[in-house]
Amino acid sequence: MPPRPSARSALATALGAAGAALGGLAAHDLTQKRHTILRIYPVIGHMRYLLEGLRPEIQQYFIERNWDGRPFDRDVRTIIYERAKGIHGEQPFGTERDVNASGYEYLVHSIAPVPTPEDPPRVMIGGPDCTQPYSMALLNISAMSFGSLSANAIRALNKGAQMGGFAHDTGEGSLSPYHEEMGGDLVWELGTGYFGARTKDGLLDDGIFREKATKEQVKCISVKLSQGAKPGTGGVLPAPKVSAEIAEVRGVPEGEKCVSPPAHAMFSTPVELIEFLAHLRQLSGGKPVGIKLCVGSRVEVLALCKAMLQVGTAPDFITVDGAEGGTGAAPLEFEDHMGMPLTQGLMTVHNALVGTGLRERVRLGASGKVAAGNDIVKRIIQGADFTNSARAMMMAIGCIQAQRCHTDRCPTGVTTQDPRRQWGLVVEDKSVRVRQYQEGTVAEAVKIMAAMGVSHPSQLQPWMLRRNLSQTANASYATLYEWLEPDELLAEPPEAWAPAWDAATPDAFGSHA
Repeated sequence: MPPRPSARSALATALGAAGAALGGLAAHDLTQKRHTILRIYPVIGHMRYLLEGLRPEIQQYFIERNWDGRPFDRDVRTIIYERAKGIHGEQPFGTERDVNASGYEYLVHSIAPVPTPEDPPRVMIGGPDCTQPYSMALLNISAMSFGSLSANAIRALNKGAQMGGFAHDTGEGSLSPYHEEMGGDLVWELGTGYFGARTKDGLLDDGIFREKATKEQVKCISVKLSQGAKPGTGGVLPAPKVSAEIAEVRGVPEGEKCVSPPAHAMFSTPVELIEFLAHLRQLSGGKPVGIKLCVGSRVEVLALCKAMLQVGTAPDFITVDGAEGGTGAAPLEFEDHMGMPLTQGLMTVHNALVGTGLRERVRLGASGKVAAGNDIVKRIIQGADFTNSARAMMMAIGCIQAQRCHTDRCPTGVTTQDPRRQWGLVVEDKSVRVRQYQEGTVAEAVKIMAAMGVSHPSQLQPWMLRRNLSQTANASYATLYEWLEPDELLAEPPEAWAPAWDAATPDAFGSHA
């Protein structure tokens, strides 16, 4: 009869078996390609998915304590993550929102819904001075630069855009090889630093710009005037993220903090801005050229409109960025206390263009916490023709809102230049998630419109969006806000607009009135 093993040997055997099991699990985690967290943090990363499996209780616990900053609420995050993974978004039970609360907004459905169109509508970008118009999707990837985002994140986003047929804004960090590698449609954004097309003294180099802007993959040019999360100040790329590669792409010194100037050096008045846009359109071979801004005041918007009328040309598009938009690095004072929210900013620009007879030639985009189909419909009612999303697209490729973007220690490889962390983000998997998220969200927007009784975005009207004013009263956007008639500002400005109209001049920017 063999001797009984001692307690010590039994423990050693158990520990050996456990170690072998953990080793096998670690090997599996490192080689699988679906979960970034497990590739970067084998074994211990399963804790994240365990907590995710316990939702909604765990998620609600964190949200109530605001432990993950200022995130999308639980419902929206569930929509993004599950839609990106191709999971249907239906949920049991009813809404958890207080639908009677003051400020609650809802879309007006119809007793007679119409069939959902087979193909989602698109928006043609390009005014009368544009010779290469672009067909824009209802939802696109908003501006996020290489440098702020990793190479694999850029690859995944652009490959998703290529597969889904929508646009990818480069951000002000310039065109990078990773934007071009996957072949997706690009909106090249030029900020105050003119990165990727700058002279040594920080001005625009026409020759370099022409060479890049005429590439077939570049569909539009966007001049960034301001950003919702930090209006009035330049973008920031912390020094640890300015690698040799990023320095070469941007044309800046390696290892030094890369700060965009607060203002542009190529123009200083509204007229000069409009002339600059026309110059870029000519250099690009007639492609759509527009601006992106967070609105500060009616005066400056009307000054731009007066400049368009004086010069005789206009941007092909204007993207309005709301103050609620996000960023990888900005002073908290700017994030929380500067800029006009998207609703007011969007309607200000829309009405200014309508009132000056320019709306038909200028398309409007909206960006700033756009995440779900209802967001798209709401923004169209408020004046937009298309929408852009940044945060939700990041979440589609694995972002968990850890808020470590500025440290170069992003745990999911999205906003880091650390090769080890980037390795965990598998482009082939995450690009599919980007496509699925965008496709599913646009499909839901089209279904919502059909439920409202309309078959095309142009049929949406302000009365179709309502807001609770109290527990017992609500009103539609048609009565809550003033909507200008075509050319009304040119004929006789209404009382509420007259002071700003009188103060606006095409020869100077200003924020008074």
